[in-house]
Amino acid sequence: MTRIVLIDDHAVVRTGYRRLLSAEPGFEVVGEASGADEANALVIRSLPDVALVDLSLKGSSGIEAIRGMLARLPGLRILVLSMHDSAGHVTQALKSGAHGYLTKYCEPDEVIDAIRRVAAGRRAFSADIADILAGEAVDGETPLHQLTPREFEVLRLLAHGETASDIADAMHLSPKTIFNYLSLIRQKLDADSDFKLLHFAARHGLVEMHRPVGA
Repeated sequence: MTRIVLIDDHAVVRTGYRRLLSAEPGFEVVGEASGADEANALVIRSLPDVALVDLSLKGSSGIEAIRGMLARLPGLRILVLSMHDSAGHVTQALKSGAHGYLTKYCEPDEVIDAIRRVAAGRRAFSADIADILAGEAVDGETPLHQLTPREFEVLRLLAHGETASDIADAMHLSPKTIFNYLSLIRQKLDADSDFKLLHFAARHGLVEMHRPVGA
């Protein structure tokens, strides 16, 4: 029996996944969480085999949740299922330890097959994510590859309008640590202001281009 936890900030989405997976032979949904802190506690309590993780969570992102869950349960297999399909999100999720990545445009059968593949120790990617990874292999790394997962999370939160104090609270770090991260990020991305960081984030898919940066 493959024990699965669902990490998503929308209850209706978790309910849909639970119904889908509970009807599948060999799967057991053993818990749900809406944020990174809840997810960290959940994996210790339920000892799952696979975590199905969205990257948009309450507080810190799914990338931080992946890091935290694997620190507590190193043998856990992680499958990301997210609306985010930018190269930056995919790369950082994999750097954080994810074993597969699907977009939410996938059919239910693709999700079930991906969970089985990941649980069996293999990788699983939806076709659109596989295309992104193939493109990176041909075109080379983007500047976002220079960032660590934690630096990426700081930049993502900044791009969504969070202050340094807000980011510190969300990531359980001190404001001084966040300012240090921002300084490192500026150096790595050759950006001399937060304004340039925000536009860099928008260009690379960390925020939607059709709305003002920071909205």
